[in-house]
Amino acid sequence: MAEAITADGLAQLKSELEALEGEGRRQIAQRILVARELGDLSENAEYHAAKEDQAHLETKIARLTERLRNATVVESDADATVVTFGATVNVTDVSSGKTTTYTIVGATEADLKVGRLSAESPVAKALIGTAPGDTVAVSTPRGTRQFKVESLG
Repeated sequence: MAEAITADGLAQLKSELEALEGEGRRQIAQRILVARELGDLSENAEYHAAKEDQAHLETKIARLTERLRNATVVESDADATVVTFGATVNVTDVSSGKTTTYTIVGATEADLKVGRLSAESPVAKALIGTAPGDTVAVSTPRGTRQFKVESLG
């Protein structure tokens, strides 16, 4: 199943995978080597902890590899007149007057602290296809909220 991702998100995934496959594996191998030198492996807590961490690392590497294999880069259209995947949009919460900037990204790239909103979220789903000046109603856990699209980019 293809996973939509931005070009930046793809670059971050590749960078994370390279770090885990390189430095991550080297660190675990070093821990195992040091623990082996401590003697009897059957009662060596450091060795068993390092081997368990190695298994977790390899699982994470396998998951990242699978995500990369299934990733489909979706480029945002710089000339778009409506909100699309990958677009950056400025919206105002009609009731509070608070303006927020979101970039619509793939679910695995989402991070609200830096304004990266999952395309699968209710807010993003409501915003996609809207143009500056449009107002959308979004059902949230705290009730229905209205957002006005101020601008793109």
